[in-house]
Amino acid sequence: MTFDEPSALPLISRGQQRSARRLLSRRERDEQGLFLAEGAQAVREALRRPDLVEAVIVDDEYIHAELLGMADPQICWKAHPDDMFQLSDTVTPQGVVAIVRQELASLDDIVAPKLVVVCAQVRDPGNAGTVIRCADAFGADAVVFTKGSVEVFNPKTVRATVGSIFHLPIVVGVEIADAVTWLHQQGMQVFAADGGGVHLDELDGDLARPTAWIMGNEAWGLPERERGLADKVVGVPMWGQAESLNLSTAAAVCLYATASAQRSATD
Repeated sequence: MTFDEPSALPLISRGQQRSARRLLSRRERDEQGLFLAEGAQAVREALRRPDLVEAVIVDDEYIHAELLGMADPQICWKAHPDDMFQLSDTVTPQGVVAIVRQELASLDDIVAPKLVVVCAQVRDPGNAGTVIRCADAFGADAVVFTKGSVEVFNPKTVRATVGSIFHLPIVVGVEIADAVTWLHQQGMQVFAADGGGVHLDELDGDLARPTAWIMGNEAWGLPERERGLADKVVGVPMWGQAESLNLSTAAAVCLYATASAQRSATD
């Protein structure tokens, strides 16, 4: 059977539809160990991982021949637009959703890291997802979320990663002190991204060493105790009139600067 267009697919049953819709609830995600990945790019990246996708559901008004060609035909269904709307938490659904198995790492899964970002009680799903995307873009080895952070399988978080959630290890539920201890044991220097410290552009060759960045909460940043766990507190210099940077923007700047220094050192 070929799937040149969704009309060739079987229609999803009401029971399957209800089961998928339940995954918009965190309780159901936790109980089933599954989550929804919405959008062509996210579904494409999930399908590139063996045995990770349990189902692909497409809007019967869209054509997703490439994605359907990547998937096992036995796990593909079509749905009417109104039903697709029920599987999305956005105003404008993107026409394709995958049901994906949750896969998380532990600190012990990260081998010889050179660049890691630690999200300390980051609560905003959009920020969390964008940090994962930035970490992926700049070649980080892992993203660690401390206790009290947003759930990484929240639909808004997954959507903000634009598929990067499937590219690198993600560790959750770690005490920040334990994370810092582990990072030091790996021979990494630990920098806290916060105001009031040394400027990023004053670190000279330090960034070429294996480095972990701690990014604090959107509202209150990093408490003094957590700042004290880091080897240095580092601020991003700003020469304009903006008061501060968004968390994910600051993470992007710090990760880019570190990745650039590390690549230059190995050239």
